[in-house]
Amino acid sequence: MHEIDSWRHPHLFDTGNPAAERGARLVMWITLVAMTGEIVAGLVFNSMALLADGWHMATHAFAIGLSAFAYATARRYARDTRFAFGTWKVEILASFTSALFLLGVAAAMVWQSIAHLLDPQPIRFIEAMLVAALGLGVNVVCALILGNAHHHHDHGHEAAHDHHHHDHGHDLNLKSAYLHVLADAATSILAIAALAGGLWFGWDWLDPLMGIVGAALISVWAVALLRDASRVLLDCEMDLPVVAEVREVIEAHPQWAATTKIADLHVWRVGKGSFAVILGLVTHDAGLKPEAVRGELARHEELVHVSVEINYCDCDGDSTAA
Repeated sequence: MHEIDSWRHPHLFDTGNPAAERGARLVMWITLVAMTGEIVAGLVFNSMALLADGWHMATHAFAIGLSAFAYATARRYARDTRFAFGTWKVEILASFTSALFLLGVAAAMVWQSIAHLLDPQPIRFIEAMLVAALGLGVNVVCALILGNAHHHHDHGHEAAHDHHHHDHGHDLNLKSAYLHVLADAATSILAIAALAGGLWFGWDWLDPLMGIVGAALISVWAVALLRDASRVLLDCEMDLPVVAEVREVIEAHPQWAATTKIADLHVWRVGKGSFAVILGLVTHDAGLKPEAVRGELARHEELVHVSVEINYCDCDGDSTAA
């Protein structure tokens, strides 16, 4: 015989980060204006590094806009019952998409930089440096805006969850937008360095070379984002600390450790710091009830949906005999 008990936290479908959504929209518009200026200036002043920085900023405008759209979409459909575990993964899908787009732009940057290495063109260094410095200033402002949203999110999350579990929850969509801006700032610095080298030492080759370096930076960052987002989308997170915590509830329990074994365990993320659990147990303790197990698991506030199935065996001795 077996017994099943399932419990869902009432806040499972709560989603959204209003401060991050507002910040993402504002940063998107600021980035679009700066992007247009850098691309036009790069064409006029014939700077590959400046063009690379402008197109890199274009990818960030797209990605940050996608982040804002994901927040709005997740909020709009938060109560739609067709989404079994809420709409949070809309934000993760946006992060995954922006990373793919970044890889494509990085490849285009490498192609254009190689073309400029093979066929150098005269560069108006001073004008290009001024525009790149302006772009860097924009990046700093945008980083402060998103950093403030990140601070508000962490403060709210800390109020809702225990410090012990705080490391489980992070806003990957906000992190995506924030790292886009930081990476863009790094590319702006590379552009300024390349233009300065060309102006002071006559190293015209440094400008397209920095375009390649910037593309490599974007690629490394994009691959890391792809890895983080795909782990969530594919539920590849059974190595997280929260899984060990669930196991510890059974294996270290003074009354259950000798009589009960875990037969099946599935843990997957359903929110920024929220997880669902399906736990199957085999026991010869007839007094063990699913409600008791769920009560012990309830101490871990990040577990918002818990299903417990207990299979009772009639054998004497260790439950592994089942």
